[in-house]
Amino acid sequence: MGKRRKARESTLQILFQLEFNDPQPEKVLNLFWESRRASKEIKDYSSWLVKGIISHKKKIDNIIQSVSEHWRISRMAVVDRNVLRIAVFELLFEENIASAIIINEAIEIAKKYSSMEAATFVNGILDAIRKEIDTLRTSLKEEENG
Repeated sequence: MGKRRKARESTLQILFQLEFNDPQPEKVLNLFWESRRASKEIKDYSSWLVKGIISHKKKIDNIIQSVSEHWRISRMAVVDRNVLRIAVFELLFEENIASAIIINEAIEIAKKYSSMEAATFVNGILDAIRKEIDTLRTSLKEEENG
């Protein structure tokens, strides 16, 4: 398994913990890494994902909600919505990885941690988002730059 996959899976586990525990990302990150061995690259990428997702959570959730016609984000399974959040964040902010790879990774993680049905759901949501990604990326960068 590649380092990015390990970082994404760690991110999923951290986001899951944040859903049910005291929402202090730094504390959760530190506790998570105290009990696990991972390279600096994995820890750094996972931390970047967690912090970025938390910083842009409202925007990410709005993007997911805008394409999920019959599902409110609050009604999605915890694992599924966090897999989506990771992938949407990467689609928006990770410029060195192709969209197809990000989506494929999300599908594989959904299969591992959720179900085949979840993988199909994740694929459908992310495919719809990918179609709009250039416009979304541009508007988010403009927002950040003021």
